[in-house]
Amino acid sequence: MAEEEHHHSLFHHKKDNEDPLEHDYEKEEKHHKHMEHLGELGAAAAGVYALKHEAKKDPEHAHKHKIEEEIAAAAAVGSGGYAFHEKHEKKESKEEDEEAHGKKHHHLF
Repeated sequence: MAEEEHHHSLFHHKKDNEDPLEHDYEKEEKHHKHMEHLGELGAAAAGVYALKHEAKKDPEHAHKHKIEEEIAAAAAVGSGGYAFHEKHEKKESKEEDEEAHGKKHHHLF
């Protein structure tokens, strides 16, 4: 074949001159930062929902409202944990970038 065929996957668009072993740490760090902010937003939203005291306003359905508040509180804790996880991933990505470019060295002792 005289012409080169380029097969592009639907989800993995790579530039032709891009090294497949090269990793874009800035893009990964930005992704983790974005996900961290989403986790923080989820924790805040679930926390606000958990603090609503509808059980007192609607005594007929107090048990239902109490369960909803507990579920929202658990979701807030989970979202906070996810935000913490993403913060850690962002930090690891930054350290990998620094190691890859020779800016940082790990010492064993």
